Amino acid sequence: MTIQGGALTLADAVLPWPGSRGLSALRAVALVVGGAGLTAIAAQLSFKLPWTEVPYTGQTAAVLLTGTVLGWRLGVASMLLYLAVGALGAPVYSGGAHGLDQLFGYTGGYLAGFVVAAALVGSLAERGWDRTPVRAAGLMVLGNLVIYAMGVPVLIAVLELPVVDAIQGGAVVFLPWDAFKVLVAAGLLPLAWRLVGRRESPR
Repeated sequence: MTIQGGALTLADAVLPWPGSRGLSALRAVALVVGGAGLTAIAAQLSFKLPWTEVPYTGQTAAVLLTGTVLGWRLGVASMLLYLAVGALGAPVYSGGAHGLDQLFGYTGGYLAGFVVAAALVGSLAERGWDRTPVRAAGLMVLGNLVIYAMGVPVLIAVLELPVVDAIQGGAVVFLPWDAFKVLVAAGLLPLAWRLVGRRESPR
């Protein structure tokens, strides 16, 4: 596969790695902090729909966007920073939650899933999966599935929920919101690459 302009990710295309080692480190830190900050902000944006009392947030969208745009290494680093800051007491988790009990309680599976999902979508993005609508949609679907695959079993174990109830309350109710995010990503990610390509093309 030919990587556009030598860039593996959108971050590489928009903010290429500088030659200086110090500037490269500064760039990496800024992107990691930015991804963690975006996720923290998105986690506070919540709303409810008539068919469920479970709030919808922008958190998972930010997680997958961060991994996709930054690539797997910086994406994972960003999610680890996000989890660490929340564990230390900053109210950055969904609804302002924080503390170690969030990591080791019933939400812990989802939070750990953020790290694995960022690694997966980042790795796929580096292979060009965010360049076309179909692959971008597939990337987002797989990322969401990873989060649910790690989150729902923890719900079952910690809250001792029946499997069907855990799947319904911990995954199924979010599917309409997830479908919307997948469609948006399938349109915006390839569009961003086209815009970057036009910017880099000689005139």
